[in-house]
Amino acid sequence: MKKIAIAGSIATAAILSACSTAPVKHTADPVAPAAQVVSVPANLKAPAGEVLAFQMAATGVQIYDCRANKSGPKKFEWVFRAPEAELYASHDPSSPKLGKHYEGPTWEAADGSRVIAEVVAKSDSVDTNAIPWLLLKAKSSSANGTFSKVTSIQRVVTVGGKAPLTGCSDFQIGAETRTPYKATYYFFKAN
Repeated sequence: MKKIAIAGSIATAAILSACSTAPVKHTADPVAPAAQVVSVPANLKAPAGEVLAFQMAATGVQIYDCRANKSGPKKFEWVFRAPEAELYASHDPSSPKLGKHYEGPTWEAADGSRVIAEVVAKSDSVDTNAIPWLLLKAKSSSANGTFSKVTSIQRVVTVGGKAPLTGCSDFQIGAETRTPYKATYYFFKAN
């Protein structure tokens, strides 16, 4: 499979390095905010009976593959495959690593617990150059550990991560591109 490296612009790199959320305590555990810091659209609100348990910051890439578009011959597009990110207490560079986020979508904590979820709602990011904000519902989770009681997840405060607008053609079928992104994830549990 061909691999194409799509370099981000200097502006995108500057935005990614400057991205931050509200200050949080730096611990080796997930950060439990007193209240949700970011206001979300109504369709992304956690279901009634769920409360915010903790938050994590993600820094990584969104992976896309170049494929033929099903709408017609000679049309090609970048198709989302999976995220690949490290999870931290905050976007502060000195923040401790808490886990990882990958295909599924799956969030896995340093304690080995994990949660797999599915998208139930999305809304455009306030940053038009960023991937959408999401509400996800947990499909399965570990019996014990950090992610054991997670019922819903919000992806908010996204920066970057969108598929390139160009570079996918019949000559690049099967090629991969990795677009840098950052996001904040809010994890909810039953009250």
